[in-house]
Amino acid sequence: MNSKPELVKSILLEIDQRKNYLEGEEIETIYFGGGTPSVLSEDELNSILEKISREFNLVENAEITLECNPDDLTEEKLEQLKKAGINRLSIGLQSFNEEELKWLNRAHTAAESLSSVKLAQQKGFANITIDLIYGSKFQDMQSWEKTLQTVLDLNVQHISAYNLTIETKTKLGVDHKKGAEPEVSEELSSEQFKKMIEVLQNNGFVHYEISNFGKENYFSKHNSNYWKGAKYLGLGPSAHSFNTTSRQWNVASNTAYIQKVNANEVYFEKETLSAQEHYNEYILTRLRTIWGCDTKEIEKRFGKDVLASFESIVKKYQKYFDTSKGIITLNTEGKLRADFLASEFF
Repeated sequence: MNSKPELVKSILLEIDQRKNYLEGEEIETIYFGGGTPSVLSEDELNSILEKISREFNLVENAEITLECNPDDLTEEKLEQLKKAGINRLSIGLQSFNEEELKWLNRAHTAAESLSSVKLAQQKGFANITIDLIYGSKFQDMQSWEKTLQTVLDLNVQHISAYNLTIETKTKLGVDHKKGAEPEVSEELSSEQFKKMIEVLQNNGFVHYEISNFGKENYFSKHNSNYWKGAKYLGLGPSAHSFNTTSRQWNVASNTAYIQKVNANEVYFEKETLSAQEHYNEYILTRLRTIWGCDTKEIEKRFGKDVLASFESIVKKYQKYFDTSKGIITLNTEGKLRADFLASEFF
């Protein structure tokens, strides 16, 4: 996200153009994400939030999240965010290891990882989520357990943890192709994943989605709505929207977005989902969560034949599933194979 006034003005204009997209449904969450939305000033945040409040049916005490990096969070910035109405912070820590942060090309230091959370808590933020990465060459089991203890000591309410993946177009991907970086060890990643589940669940966290752990009443309401198939409206460059029948995504370029919104030209691509795509999406999202796939819902929405096919796959891979009253969820071993198992249903 960019703080240039013309971008904010264009977002406000997009709100005008799309205020009927959600058909009057109540809005429970607002999420400022993508890029570095923390560069928005207090006035810019206020203008967007006030516009949303005017044009949409916003519930009282809505969850309003802002993504930020540790090096963004000064005392002054945190006070501005609090004043603007942000009540949940998503802080991209990634690691407490100095070498690993440099290797990941992160701008912040390990000390800033810790101090940013503590400073946010001092400024009254009581709903904080942090991001972690596991599976890198910098983490053995001993250091990973130390990382988890550091997380517990910070007393945050929510944790998102992602297995390191090597993307081909990144510096890490290029170095890997040259042989300068090793493969990510699946065995080590799996052990770290299991250890994380054990430690966090023993300390009051619920593993409610494969990559997400929250204390009771602190699950991400925003992301939970995605996984449950609810409608959502995305505003700004690259933002995605879904109204249960189609999805659309805005042009990525800030310049093109601003130009097209102001000219009232089409600034997004759109696709209408087929029945098969709806089913695939249901499996992909729900299977990752504690809410699981409901056999009654599958039959009602997709038919008996689809249910029969679904149940045959569950039976084939039954050692990876937990079944209770028609709700199918992944057990720990299944979560390690989630992408493969989901693909077997398609």
